[in-house]
Amino acid sequence: MPQIELTTAERRERRADAHHLDPVVLVGSDGLTPAVRKEIDAALNAHGLIKIRVFGDDRAAREAMFQQLAEELNAAAVQHIGKLLVLWRPQPDKVRAVDEDRKPGPRDVKVLKFGRPGQRPEVKQLRVLGNQRLTAGGQIKRAKPKQKSVKKRQGD
Repeated sequence: MPQIELTTAERRERRADAHHLDPVVLVGSDGLTPAVRKEIDAALNAHGLIKIRVFGDDRAAREAMFQQLAEELNAAAVQHIGKLLVLWRPQPDKVRAVDEDRKPGPRDVKVLKFGRPGQRPEVKQLRVLGNQRLTAGGQIKRAKPKQKSVKKRQGD
């Protein structure tokens, strides 16, 4: 797979975005093992822009490792500074299937609890899940299945 080439302006932008990132993958004394390559590939899929810390002291070996990773993983070599390597690859689009039978998801609700007159009410932020309901007193209750009468249950 060919390596992605970036213009100088794109590389500068990626370096600025990577400045605050922490290294996601650490390469130890064993070097680039298949497990390390797999982790770097997974991190690129998840994040797109990653930092890698290499603990080896040989600069030439780090540079070769940097170019090899960019070539093998179809990524752009953004920056090599000290023992940090920065790689970027566009993230793949996530495909989600539309599920018609899905229940509603969680929602955030503000609950006001009134105290004595003249005092401000206490405001609580609650997360109500799809299978829960909020009572008049501000408590969260789990939804129960609707009760059927004895005669209707016998008919089923």
